[in-house]
Formats: sequence, structure tokens, C-alpha cells
Amino acid sequence: MENESVAKSFLSLVKIMDELREQCPWDKKQTIATLRSMTLEETYELTDAIIEEDWKGIKEELGDLMLHILFYAKIGSEQKQFTLEEVMNGIAAKLIKRHPHIYGDITVRDDEEVKRNWEKIKLSEGKKSVLGGVPVSLPAVVKATRIQEKAKQVGFEWENKADVWKKVEEEMDELKEAEQAGDTGNIEEEFGDLLFSLVNYARFLQIDAETALEKTNKKFISRFQQMEIEATKAGRALSDMTLDEMDSIWNRIKKQ
Repeated sequence: MENESVAKSFLSLVKIMDELREQCPWDKKQTIATLRSMTLEETYELTDAIIEEDWKGIKEELGDLMLHILFYAKIGSEQKQFTLEEVMNGIAAKLIKRHPHIYGDITVRDDEEVKRNWEKIKLSEGKKSVLGGVPVSLPAVVKATRIQEKAKQVGFEWENKADVWKKVEEEMDELKEAEQAGDTGNIEEEFGDLLFSLVNYARFLQIDAETALEKTNKKFISRFQQMEIEATKAGRALSDMTLDEMDSIWNRIKKQ
């Protein structure tokens, strides 16, 4: 009965999408190009809700993204490129093919072996590089993580956490050397290498570097805005304060 209810709700949403596309002046005007930036915004709103563990927000943002998926499928159908049915059948077939340990006779020991098999299957489907599936437009920290995860699936990986930290220290030394030499181009390159090695270390710590950094961003924003409030209460502006005065407020907020 639950599946029937879900199917009914899905078909109802598809019907609404059809009606909006046919009757609403704004919806009729949209193209895949105009939807793109809005889809990115909705995606980031979902990731914000996930970081905050805002389940009500997650539910709402998933609905917004679902609408966008139906919107693209509707336009694809109008352009005679593909149908919604083909989209769903395509992903269903892909999932079955890439999970032979569920739908076939393959046995796996753990999730890492699942990921290795996944990469082998994708290569057998015609992909020329293990890294070929990493989207070009991914944010740099996310992209670095995905690149490293994919390289790991073919065995290109450090053996232990200690070796990765040695690499971090090595990159830090090389950055300092570049800075002392005053070579601007090399400083940027070495800084990038350091960030890449730190992302790698984050993986060995079993944390997501992007999520960790975003949580730090949010923490800084919260503390900085509280510092602005504290300054205003004292009849001051941060721009009129010395660094020591601001640091004193900052440390007090941290203790709270």
C-alpha cells in the first residue's frame, strides 16, 4: 500500500508539472539553460540543510529538487530528446548492472570492494579514465576528494595515515621554501599541493574535508557576527577597535 501511495503522489506531481508547463507564463518560458542556476541554488540549499541536520529543510529542498528533475524531463520530452520513463528506466538499469553483488553472482567483502567493482564496470562501459567521471565544475575541495577516492579504487593510495601526514609536512616545507624564494607562481602551486595533501589526510581521518571546512565557515560567521553585536552594545564599531580589543571579544565568545 505504501508503494501505491508513493506512486500516486509521484504521478500527481508529474501532472502538476505538465499543467504548469502548459498554462503558467513563467514555467512555459523556462529552458534547461535558465533552470541551471536555479538548480545549483536548490542543491546548495539542500546541502546547507544537511549540514544543519535540518530534517524539515531537507524534506522541503528534496521536493524542490524533485520538481527540477521533472522540469528537465518535461523539456527533454518536448525537445524529443528523452522521456521521464527513459530517465527512470536508465538509472534502474544502471543500478542493477553496477550492483552484481545484489543482482548477480558476485560476492564482495565490504563497501571498498563495491566501489572498486563499480569503477571496473564503468571502465568496461567505455570510460577511458578512472577520473573521467569527475565533473569539471565541482568545487575544488569536493573535486580533490573525488579524484583521490577514484584513484584509490585502482590501488593508487597511501598505505597508512602516517605516510599521508609526512606528505602534508613535506608540502608545508615546500610552500615555505617557495615563499622565501619569492616565486609567486610557485607559491600558488605549492599552496595547492598542500591543500590537496590535507584533503587526502582528511580522508584517512574518515572525515569529509568540504563538510569540515563549511562547518568552520559557519562557526566563524556566527562568532564574527556575535562580535559585531558585542561591539555595538559597547557603542563601538569593529573598524574603530584595535586587533587586541577584537581578539579579546573573540576569545570571550569562544568560551561561551
